[in-house]
Amino acid sequence: MSTTAVIPAVPLERPAHRDGNVLRWLAAYTASMVGDSVYYLALSWAAARVGSPAQAGLVLAVGSVPRALLMLGGGVFADRFGPRRVVIGSDAARSVIILGMAACLLFTGPALGLLIATALVFGVVDALFLPAVGALPPRITTEGQLGRVQGLRGLAARIANVTGAPIGGLAVALGGSVAAFTAAGALFAVSLALLLTVRMSPLAGGARSESTAWRRLADGLRYIRSHRVLAPLMVVLAVGELGFVGPMNIGLTLLAQQRGWGAAGMGWIVAAFGTGAGAASLLLAVRGRIPRAGLVQSCALLGGAASAVGLAFAPSVVLAAAAGALIGALAGLSGAICGALLQTVTAPAYLGRVTSVATLFSLGIAPLSYPVTGAAIGAWGTGPVFVASAAVCATGALTGLASRVLRRVELPH
Repeated sequence: MSTTAVIPAVPLERPAHRDGNVLRWLAAYTASMVGDSVYYLALSWAAARVGSPAQAGLVLAVGSVPRALLMLGGGVFADRFGPRRVVIGSDAARSVIILGMAACLLFTGPALGLLIATALVFGVVDALFLPAVGALPPRITTEGQLGRVQGLRGLAARIANVTGAPIGGLAVALGGSVAAFTAAGALFAVSLALLLTVRMSPLAGGARSESTAWRRLADGLRYIRSHRVLAPLMVVLAVGELGFVGPMNIGLTLLAQQRGWGAAGMGWIVAAFGTGAGAASLLLAVRGRIPRAGLVQSCALLGGAASAVGLAFAPSVVLAAAAGALIGALAGLSGAICGALLQTVTAPAYLGRVTSVATLFSLGIAPLSYPVTGAAIGAWGTGPVFVASAAVCATGALTGLASRVLRRVELPH
């Protein structure tokens, strides 16, 4: 009697956008991002009430100092103690700090010193939270779903940008700064509650080092510098952000003023940019994988730089909005692929430190180009500055295209 071998079926990998565990993490991340938007609006509103415009600007800027200075240390903490502990602890701290601020305002009213202290402490906690939350995706899903997770993360960021300001504005209208800070603290508490329900798996190769924090940090930087993919990818990220952030923030505002498009025109351009970026994130979330990811990432960044030049010389709001949508789509695709590649090629033991370096470039160093961009536009006008910034951005893209290893790197199936 003949027998037939039965081959066990291989379970299909659940797509990230249908995985309840990933969706709980996504909801937590979205609540946290919206909370950030509400917090900054509440802080700016309170600062504007008690101080001069210069003092209000100081309050908003002071929180970025500890975040930039301590970001790399936050990556060391995430790798040393595990990102789950760090992200839950820092999210809890953010909720307590902001709800405590709301309670203080309820009984004492806003004071410049109190606002500065809150911004400083929040910046310190953010320096721990951001690297840890960025290192979580490989622990909540499989390697083949990291592209989808980055797409979903991009969509969450767009949702936060669209909803955060209206929620904060409504809270201020109903109850002033107290209500706005309460709303932000409540959103952080919701994020914390959702994070506690997310299952996180340990990663192989994530053994803890008993060396000092400085040695672990130096070891992480050496790891990036010697890595065949991470080294050029970090250069692409850093140079691209440096050339892109200034024109698309302060530069866009000044461009709309000079062309007479007004706030409404700028709003259309920003909305088009967000739509394009959201579409790119949705594409990656649904497809999960882009062939020739390394090549596409650099080419998309190069196309975004060229579109920024088109925006600077657009003769009408309609064409400027079209350019904005193209910039959002290309830059959004480049950024999402970059995030997926960083998490795919990084050894588990270094995820926190690698994430902290990438976050430092995008949220810590790149915003320093704001005053430089503003001063340059005042001296030479928007056109030349947008062209120069696009050239900087293109230099990052060309660096990626010049790297044979980065051009050929792929996202996992």
